[in-house]
Amino acid sequence: MMTELFDQFMIPKLWGINLMPIAIVTPALLIYPTNKIQTNRVTSTMQWLMKKTTKHLLSTMNTPAHMWSLLLITTITLISITNIIGLLPYTFTPTTQLSMNMAMATPMWMATVMIGLRNQPTHSMSHFLPQGTPTLLIPTLIIIETISLFIRPIALGVRLTANLTAGHLLMQLISMATMKTNLTLFPIMLTTLLLLTALEIAVALIQAYVFTLLLSLYLQENTNE
Repeated sequence: MMTELFDQFMIPKLWGINLMPIAIVTPALLIYPTNKIQTNRVTSTMQWLMKKTTKHLLSTMNTPAHMWSLLLITTITLISITNIIGLLPYTFTPTTQLSMNMAMATPMWMATVMIGLRNQPTHSMSHFLPQGTPTLLIPTLIIIETISLFIRPIALGVRLTANLTAGHLLMQLISMATMKTNLTLFPIMLTTLLLLTALEIAVALIQAYVFTLLLSLYLQENTNE
């Protein structure tokens, strides 16, 4: 029973070759090119969504942070498409792997910290010790703020992994119960499964947005004075 539940999170292999890189690259192939003279409805909708999302993420940031627009929109697009594809039958969701999520979160978080330390070191270091702190509390506050700073990439990766893993496990349990239930309860279980699938689609998109939004907030903190 436990093996069947967690088999879906195992990295697929073919002839001993790790297929995870293919699963990561595939979502990028689904993005239509926009360098055409005439666009269709799909490309026009994608361009509109990307512009609106980028404008929303950068609305509270200073001009120096606008160079991150391409990275932010690429991140939210990659995570969204990867999460949605992972809901299809007989597919693999790379974002359920903590290693991949940490590999995305850690370099981006570190880049925001380095930008703050390079461009405004005094403002960045002031976060470790708020103004007016009593002398006795200074060592404790510095330790707490340091821990909270270094826990940010862990929170980014774990949040994305935990939400997607919990959703996939719940869908697996409901689907197994649907197949083994009697005809009387079958319509109820099937309806529950369909509603849960719709919820998971929403969760997949929301988690991509939350990941990118938190990253933009870290960037804002290190670029806005």
